Amino acid sequence: MADGLLGPAEIRELAARLGVAPTKKLGQNFLHDPNTIRRIVAAAALRPDDVALEVGPGLGSLTLGLAGAVAHVHAVEIDPILAAALPATVTAAHLTVHPADALKVTGDRFDPPPTMLVANLPYNVAVPVVLHLLAELPTLRGGLVMVQKEVADRLIAGPGSKVYGVPSVKLAWYAEARSAGKVPPAVFWPVPNVDSGLVAFTRREPPTGAGRAEVFAVVDAAFAQRRKTLRAALAGWAGGAARAEDILVRAGISPQARGESLTVEQFVAIAAAATTPDGGGKLSPSGAQPEEVDS
Repeated sequence: MADGLLGPAEIRELAARLGVAPTKKLGQNFLHDPNTIRRIVAAAALRPDDVALEVGPGLGSLTLGLAGAVAHVHAVEIDPILAAALPATVTAAHLTVHPADALKVTGDRFDPPPTMLVANLPYNVAVPVVLHLLAELPTLRGGLVMVQKEVADRLIAGPGSKVYGVPSVKLAWYAEARSAGKVPPAVFWPVPNVDSGLVAFTRREPPTGAGRAEVFAVVDAAFAQRRKTLRAALAGWAGGAARAEDILVRAGISPQARGESLTVEQFVAIAAAATTPDGGGKLSPSGAQPEEVDS
């Protein structure tokens, strides 16, 4: 696998030949450092029988590394020019290129089913892409994604952290996440003005007691007004502050607590308490932010 990876000269030459310039709109920052590629592939702890799913392969740097490590690679690329060019760069029979928006792909289009998500994700859609794919692809056993360092910190944060929020709780619903290190700006073209972070995650069984949609509605409401107590923050969702307080008490949670102090299991307890006969929760997000936003 050490041979054949793309360096800075190859990346620029390939981009020039395709007439491609990285666009901020698509969040494109192309990796051009073979050592970083090797590091990502190693950190992903891939098995030879794994089926890797890569989002935003770009010019194919990471795709080349993945192709040498797994049984099959699915590459989802929204840019039609890059999608069309990828098979010429990565000449592997076990590569399937999907010209598509990763936020809209469904599980039935992947054969064989992906087992690991390994990707340098476009910064502007990283969180919703990870959550969408975990929801859509139950065959994923885990993954390793590279995202903006600030987003990485949010994804791995635990209760009580200043950056713990919607992304932290929703990823925790699906998986256990941990930091797998930092990546400096210099390994990208163009050079971003932020560090990147590697987030490794391992799928786990979701908490029991309430469904994902019900729990995520509580999470969205709790963090839409994160400086407020849960009694106040959940008032719109529950149909009133008094009803929110009643639900919280029955869930065993202080109405004066704030969302940033709760585990995913405690959010499940709130959703479960709201669905019991006495609960009466509306189970709809009220003034909630999109799940990629942690305000």
